[in-house]
Amino acid sequence: MNRTQTRPPFLLRLALVALVLTLITCVVAAAVSQALSPRPQVAGQVEPAGEIGEADGMVPDGEPLDPDGSEAAIAGLNRELLAALREAAKAAESDGIDLRVTSGWRTERYQQKLLDDAVADYGSLEEAARWVATPTTSAHVRGEAVDVGFTDAYYWLMQYGARWGLCNVYNNEPWHFELTGTDESGACPVPYADPTEDPRLQG
Repeated sequence: MNRTQTRPPFLLRLALVALVLTLITCVVAAAVSQALSPRPQVAGQVEPAGEIGEADGMVPDGEPLDPDGSEAAIAGLNRELLAALREAAKAAESDGIDLRVTSGWRTERYQQKLLDDAVADYGSLEEAARWVATPTTSAHVRGEAVDVGFTDAYYWLMQYGARWGLCNVYNNEPWHFELTGTDESGACPVPYADPTEDPRLQG
């Protein structure tokens, strides 16, 4: 026996269409929200807000700074460190070496961004810590560290920097110098293998 097929009432069909459209809208909205939300911070100290720029101590790629400059990355350095760096740069120039600053003072939020980027690159906070300190422990944030470039410059400074108390601190970062001072013989302290061995960065 054939049964007469009845079509759902118009209002029911309309409600079903509306439900499907609502579900699709929710899924799309969630995906867009996740894509636009900022990457979670891995260290949790500082919330980067807005674009990081030269006022935060950023040195544009391929544009290392003259130690005699007035940019924030230079001006924010510790006075004694900056004076020693400038004296060393003059001596380096007389030896035909162009000593430049590739990174100097940084804001906490810039340091946090560098740490977050390092975690993304290296896959874990533990591995990133071999290269980037937290905002609360970084010597760059305190204005007590400077990175110099390029290869001939930092090797020159590794050889002669002790004259001004400028010493390479980490074996894995030959460009990173601090005003550590020297021992009685005029030699720099033995560098740490990497920042994870530096007791100043613990905690």
